[in-house]
Amino acid sequence: MAINKQRIIGFDLARAYAILGMFIVNYNIVFGNFENKTGLGYFLSMFSGNSSTVFVMLAGMGLALMSNRNDYNSAEKSRLRNNILKRALFLFVLGILLQTFWPADILHFYAAYMSVGACIIFLNRKFYLWISGAAVAIFHILFFLIPFDTYWNFETFEYNHFWTFSGFLTNYLYNGWNAVFPWLAFFTTGMYLGRLNWQHPKTHKRIFVIGLALYLVVLLVQILANAFSRNIQFLELINADYLPPMLPFILSTTGFGFMLIAAFMYLGNLTEYKKWAKNIAAVGQMTLTHYILHLTLGLFLFAGIFGKDLTTELADKNYIAPEFILIFSLAYFIFSILLTKIWKQKFKNGPFEALMRKVSG
Repeated sequence: MAINKQRIIGFDLARAYAILGMFIVNYNIVFGNFENKTGLGYFLSMFSGNSSTVFVMLAGMGLALMSNRNDYNSAEKSRLRNNILKRALFLFVLGILLQTFWPADILHFYAAYMSVGACIIFLNRKFYLWISGAAVAIFHILFFLIPFDTYWNFETFEYNHFWTFSGFLTNYLYNGWNAVFPWLAFFTTGMYLGRLNWQHPKTHKRIFVIGLALYLVVLLVQILANAFSRNIQFLELINADYLPPMLPFILSTTGFGFMLIAAFMYLGNLTEYKKWAKNIAAVGQMTLTHYILHLTLGLFLFAGIFGKDLTTELADKNYIAPEFILIFSLAYFIFSILLTKIWKQKFKNGPFEALMRKVSG
């Protein structure tokens, strides 16, 4: 029993890291210079792809962990699939509501990831990796068929015609911030991780080493390409970061995710009974609530402290220095820990987690 608890706290610690990364990324997008690639600005930009991909991988991992039994009967399987689909619908509706003021919402994409997950949840774990590969392949086929900047204005990061059928479908499936193709691959890869035996010490090492190898190979290829290639189009693809999410980006962030998840799962073994670890892990158990709060309460707090106008266009603003963005993100994370601790004294689940559970039955 103790080993299982260690595994869970490691998973929740990883989720807490992921939500902290989302704080840094999103506050930097709104208030900072997202294109700053020097010094501390470069450090903040490193969270942009890694935090989101880890966030999605952990969602897939959580779906696998919640169904990690071998003795489901047909009725139980059907009930579990229905519950997952209800949660997917809940997140879709919630995400669309957030989309009205936060164009980079990730929740409504979760609906697609989870719907696929509900269909494949009882398959052998090797099929999860095949589906990951298919999602990546489909994206690259679409990339050469449809211009990636369709409906995009990358100077202001505005997506035109989102609320039209063709615009929504293109954004949702192909060129949105976390479009189904290829981002489904991170979710199903996370499902694969959730099916591994994390009670075995070798699992941590193996996943970490695989992740490190992926990350370093991509980094080496990028270094060599930048040193010897003069093909501008090739260099743009090999160095693409988040938009568009080309294969090097996918492999690199997957490798980082493997390393980070393995490290936190191992850390959970060492810190199961530490009070500070439990407090941080509790934040990881309420990622949905904290995701919504940081886009509402957090943004308004930041704007109020620094005298910023949230209605100002991204292209027409004075940037906040990266050190202040990092300080605020860390301070807000500490605030989230305290808020979670107070909430958990009376309630088992976060408010939005509880509402989702109620809706899904």
